[in-house]
Amino acid sequence: MAAAKAVGQDLVEVAPNETPPVCRIMDFGKYKYQQKKRQNKGHSHHFKVKEIRVRPKTGEHDINVKVKRARDFLEHRDKVVISVIFRGREMAHIEEGQRVIRGVLEQLEDIAKIESGPNQQGRRIVCMLAPK
Repeated sequence: MAAAKAVGQDLVEVAPNETPPVCRIMDFGKYKYQQKKRQNKGHSHHFKVKEIRVRPKTGEHDINVKVKRARDFLEHRDKVVISVIFRGREMAHIEEGQRVIRGVLEQLEDIAKIESGPNQQGRRIVCMLAPK
């Protein structure tokens, strides 16, 4: 105990069942911190579902910005829902929305796998992507 106090450390009993009991001079607070850190290291990421919304008239640069954001989500191991939303008379040009979603999928094919393909749900075309 005197040797531990002299160096400003703690005397920790490492193996109490041994004969004689084994003790060690160490910083116990630091040891507990490292144990807690090791325990949390095994913590797995719980994925979230993020949504990227575009419209058929959305400009090329704006789509590229949204694709970059989706790429960040996928790299962070989150799932991404891509939605093309139609408003008003845009429903007459569904092929334009399909072109937009195909372009987005082509840009993300290297990092994502398609979990559910593009399908129309009322006034939107929805597609779910998961990280590879």
